[in-house]
Amino acid sequence: MRPLPSATALQAFEAAGRLGSFLLAARELNVTPGAVSRRIQALEAHLGRPLFERDHKRVALTASGDEYLRDIQVPLQRIVASTERLRAGHRAEGISVCAYPTFAIRWLIPRWGRLHDRYPQIDIRLSTSLEPAAFDSGQYDLAFQILRGDEARRGLDAETLLDIDTYPVCAPALAERIHAPSDLAAHTLLHSAPRPGDWPQWLDAAGVAGIDPGGGLHFETTNLAWHAAIEGLGVAIGVEALVAEDLAAGRLVRPFEIRRRSRHPIGMVCAAGKAADPLLGSVRDWFRAEAAAG
Repeated sequence: MRPLPSATALQAFEAAGRLGSFLLAARELNVTPGAVSRRIQALEAHLGRPLFERDHKRVALTASGDEYLRDIQVPLQRIVASTERLRAGHRAEGISVCAYPTFAIRWLIPRWGRLHDRYPQIDIRLSTSLEPAAFDSGQYDLAFQILRGDEARRGLDAETLLDIDTYPVCAPALAERIHAPSDLAAHTLLHSAPRPGDWPQWLDAAGVAGIDPGGGLHFETTNLAWHAAIEGLGVAIGVEALVAEDLAAGRLVRPFEIRRRSRHPIGMVCAAGKAADPLLGSVRDWFRAEAAAG
């Protein structure tokens, strides 16, 4: 196994990336800003690339830093939760949650701290999978996944959490050269393996012909396709609930107002036999409120 980065370096990077400041990270970790800077420099040397752009007034994640931060936050959260559980010397009341990796990174993790603050007594464990959760194995209590309409028949309690509204997104500089959907013929389409139907369905909904819906660059995950769009490699199909932060920050823009709503929303699912569990019910209520608020 290749040597891993030091835990202190990863912790400093995660805090600085999440807070957007070496000073705030230092306060959170109870160390000096210089110590945070040195640990991040060591991590950059280990990875062989810069993670932050630095000037005398501010620091900002590079594209590589932003991608790395998204990739490590879920496993770091799981390590912290497991460590706290073992140090406590007992097993707290627990709920196991399963979600798609992109949904976990872009929707769950930004809310995880607030969830822990609201229910510190509940050991909420997060796992990711591209496959629907197998509730019959007893491995998971709650899952966030695409609803197909047959959940009740399979003994599941399912409800819509977020509608899936899709539309093209790209970097601002690229959007300046796109004025109508037909202009997409001159640009690279970005695809993700988990959502192969996004481009064909959007082009059909927009009434756009003469464009190969399968042409362009293909990526293993949706998150990678969106990152490629941020880097200006082409135009991807965004899911509104999951690219909202990038749109608000100006990393991505919508070249057109045309949107398509999927018939299959993102759902919150549990085994029907556990739906009345009060502990699980409290957590489900919290997620409902988060979805309604945002």
